[in-house]
Amino acid sequence: MFTDHSTAYVVVTVVGAVMAGFSAASIFFGAEWTVKPLADYGVPRSWWPWLGAAKAAGAAGLLAGLFVPVVGVLAAIGLTLYFLGAAGTVLRARWFAHLPFPLVYAAPAVASLVLAF
Repeated sequence: MFTDHSTAYVVVTVVGAVMAGFSAASIFFGAEWTVKPLADYGVPRSWWPWLGAAKAAGAAGLLAGLFVPVVGVLAAIGLTLYFLGAAGTVLRARWFAHLPFPLVYAAPAVASLVLAF
């Protein structure tokens, strides 16, 4: 079914995809715990659908990477950069208490990338 992947890689990748997909859905459905902070950080509302789409694409790419490894690596890189950018946005807005959230979402993408090699 899967190419030569360890169990840890598969589990971390699926967890990362679920987390990124959940985060994307929370933007698409306008979940207050997601969109209110975006507004508070000064992220333009016109960007929100694109941010959700980027996370959804990253989630799909992680899952596709279980079958086509290069796609998974690229998705993990993209999600890592996305969530590092989100952490930067939180820092720029000086909402230091919110910093753990993008880092928690970045962690499985980073782990997936590390375990891919």
